This record gives sequence, C-alpha cells and structure tokens, in this order.
Amino acid sequence: MKTPKCNSLEEVRDAIDLLDDQIVQLIAKRNSYIKQAASFKDTVDEVKSQERIDYVIQKARAKALEYNLSPNLIEDLFHTMINEMVDTEIAEFRNAKDL
Repeated sequence: MKTPKCNSLEEVRDAIDLLDDQIVQLIAKRNSYIKQAASFKDTVDEVKSQERIDYVIQKARAKALEYNLSPNLIEDLFHTMINEMVDTEIAEFRNAKDL
C-alpha cells in the first residue's frame, strides 16, 4: 500500500481528514448491514455469536499484519466496534420480534 507523499503539514492533515470521513462512512455502512443481520437470526445468542466475533477479530488481526499495522490496535478497535454493534443488533432483533 503506497501513500502519496505530502508537501506540507496541511496536505497531511487534509488527507487524514478525508480518510477519517471515509472510515466513519464505512463503519456506518457496516452498522447498516448489522441491522439487517438481526432479521436472519432466531435468538439473542445467535446475535452474540462468539464464534463469529472471534473469526472477525482474527481476520482483522491478519489484515493488520498484512498492512504492517499493530494487530493489537486493530483488535482493540474491532472489539469496541463489535460490542457497540452487537448492542445495536440486539435492539433491532428485539424490535423485530415485538412487531
């Protein structure tokens, strides 16, 4: 992965700001899929699937290594994201079952 060379601190900051926006957009898109996933599950235990969580974390750690990034950093970020999204999915699951 090549990163274009910046010629000023302002260029670096602009590039980082653009990436941050894209990261937030991707997380929002992921969250939309999480909400959809709730409709395909029959129990809260399926929503909290530790097997799936472990798989996602291990895959993210491997990608981090591939991109020469700290796998511990990525694991921490993914744990935070997954924990929040599991809560979102549980709420979606319960709302769908109440309808």
